[in-house]
Amino acid sequence: MKATFCTRREFCALFLFLNVFVLISVLRHMDILEFQPKFNSTIIMPRVSTHPNEIHSFCTFQPLSPEDALEEYLILDSTAWPETPLLPAPISLQQTSDPAHSTFIILPGRKGGEWHVGDQLEVMIQTSDFQGRPKKSGGHFLLASLHNRKLEAGVAGQVVDHLNGSYSAVFSLLWEGDAQVEVMLVHHSEGISVLNRLTREQPDRIYFKSLFRSGSLSETTLCNVCLRPTKQPLCNYTDLRTGEPWFCYKPKNMSCDARINHHTGGYTNNLKAKEKDLFKSGVNMKVSIQASGPSNVTVLPKLEGQLKEKSSTVTSGPSGYYYQGVWRALGGTTVRKFSASAISQCLKGKVVHMYGDSTIRQWFDFLNEALPGLKKFDLHSVERSGPHMSLDYVNNILVTYRCHGPPIRFAVPTRELRYIANELDDLEGGNNIVVVLGIWSHLGSFPMEIYIRKLQSIRRAVVRLLDRAPGTLIVIRTANSKALMLYETITNSDWYSLQRDKVLRAMFKGLNVHLIDAWEMNLAHHLPHNLHPPLPIIRNMINHLLSYICPQNGS
Repeated sequence: MKATFCTRREFCALFLFLNVFVLISVLRHMDILEFQPKFNSTIIMPRVSTHPNEIHSFCTFQPLSPEDALEEYLILDSTAWPETPLLPAPISLQQTSDPAHSTFIILPGRKGGEWHVGDQLEVMIQTSDFQGRPKKSGGHFLLASLHNRKLEAGVAGQVVDHLNGSYSAVFSLLWEGDAQVEVMLVHHSEGISVLNRLTREQPDRIYFKSLFRSGSLSETTLCNVCLRPTKQPLCNYTDLRTGEPWFCYKPKNMSCDARINHHTGGYTNNLKAKEKDLFKSGVNMKVSIQASGPSNVTVLPKLEGQLKEKSSTVTSGPSGYYYQGVWRALGGTTVRKFSASAISQCLKGKVVHMYGDSTIRQWFDFLNEALPGLKKFDLHSVERSGPHMSLDYVNNILVTYRCHGPPIRFAVPTRELRYIANELDDLEGGNNIVVVLGIWSHLGSFPMEIYIRKLQSIRRAVVRLLDRAPGTLIVIRTANSKALMLYETITNSDWYSLQRDKVLRAMFKGLNVHLIDAWEMNLAHHLPHNLHPPLPIIRNMINHLLSYICPQNGS
């Protein structure tokens, strides 16, 4: 007998709703580590609920499939940040955390106070306000690293938030000799509350413009992912293939088809009274916290038969570390150094397509400068946005770069505005094809839903590419920290980058793709943080990329 289910439409809908509700309830009570990065060099927190389904009042989101909607919900929930107790308005700087009054202390090592290679070093951090009173709540954004300048060695630490104003930082001890602890307050919890509010209330604080032209007529209008409703009609440029939204106010006397370019318009700074005091470089933003006691330890050789000492607060280790200025990845492919001739030999017969922002364009520029035989064609394109193409005819090497689609803070002709997912769908792929992706910096000020949906679209295209051409190598660059002044903080703080870094790792976990951990590579290095990391870090990133393309036998 043929089975029948849901004979009435309303019962089918109710049945589907109940199933999804039960699934969400079950997953929320499970350990959802699949949505956490293995190791993020930043803050691990007890789960603190937020309202991830809050829709920003004037942002339009395309409907998602039940699977994508559930994934979005769980990722938003898993990246939730601890809420800060409200301070009386206006916020007084004296009540916020002060790195000068905060301290850290190194906890004792093995019996006798010894540390050996393979141990873990643990540090306790206590935050205090400007009057020296210990803070009683969590939610600060701290970074921690361990360095030895003489050995050019460094490793990122993992910070654990105890939600009571105290934190732990845990480091893997990976070299013999001196190891100097560095702890930095990036933002206090009150500042992060403001950053959260800005995204909730002002997702359009970075705005864009487009020029429309028809004959002798021309007009420039505002454009964005989220446009505030006015009496002026909108031009809807939502991509038909990916569903990614984009809108411009329609010009008064021209059609929407007359749009010829895209460029950054500017940004609005609507901080409330005294909120600027919460983001002062050198005072309470990206400032080192000092030790109350020694800030360094001497690491002895590994003990014979020694088992690795593990902290009770962390379960994973770093993705790699520097030693003698060279990045050593832990697990996976062995990273080796490539000379110019070795790069040419590795890329011989290869096509390398790079898609993303200016931090990916750095890699394109590095290869052009490192390889004498690689010649850049003049495509009469905009330097920042591209597209760019270089060819080494003798070695049959082709390297291309194209910026990702909006929101992008570059000037781009509309004919060159492309979405990464569409570009990947147009690739044939194959064993000689390398695809490099990097998309994070230009998405910092927008609601996380926009970033998640963009990555979901790219991931679907990655899966399709690998299905039709399994030999295609796909490498993804993660976010990195940067120097922060007020503008950078409001538009793309390290805290925004950290949240997107978590989402990126969760989104591509389990796929046959490779990560370049730019976050740890920037944090573990002794050089100052920079949106565009300095040459020694870029060289190590390229060595890591090339080690994926041309791995050692058996690695």
